[in-house]
Amino acid sequence: MELITFTGTLLDLGLGGLMAWRYGAAGLVGLALLGLGIKARRHGCACAGAVILSLLLVPPGA
Repeated sequence: MELITFTGTLLDLGLGGLMAWRYGAAGLVGLALLGLGIKARRHGCACAGAVILSLLLVPPGA
């Protein structure tokens, strides 16, 4: 069980660093909202994070 938690933590830190480097503060906010929304089972928070991330990933005019 600790191995799964450790692996999840490393993945979360790596993904957070990648989002901060590539998409700046908005990427971190979107990732944090999505993660916290899923963990706390708050659908509004998770949806807001998903919308922020999708807006960052889709190029303008697509």
